[in-house]
Amino acid sequence: MSKTFTHAGVSTLDGVTKARFCNDALRQKVLIKNGHTNIDIVELMSPMTKEDAVAALLKANFANGNATVQAALEAEVEKRAPKAGNKDAPKKEVKKPKKAPTPKPSLDAIKARGEAVKKAVTKAQIEAQLADLEDAPY
Repeated sequence: MSKTFTHAGVSTLDGVTKARFCNDALRQKVLIKNGHTNIDIVELMSPMTKEDAVAALLKANFANGNATVQAALEAEVEKRAPKAGNKDAPKKEVKKPKKAPTPKPSLDAIKARGEAVKKAVTKAQIEAQLADLEDAPY
């Protein structure tokens, strides 16, 4: 489901004019606060998607001879236009690299791990070391 808007227009920020869409005329205050200039937002006849709103603005001659506004609306049309060939083109199947098989441990490796476990410090040894430590004063 496409989102619909009740207001549409243009504004300029840092010299770039873009189409703007909103559901409330108070959006103009937010745009002004954020440094936008040349704000021109109008209420649409009915809630519309962005594509429909831009088409309605172009049909109603919203730019009124302003080349910058006309270019911003046309850029929005191009931005929203479906890309040619992308949807119908077959997707390339990405092959996952084969995972190298993990080597099976040898009998010697298993024995070595067993010896390492035997050499590990026992719980009794750890408790004896802890008992020898002096408590730090707080």
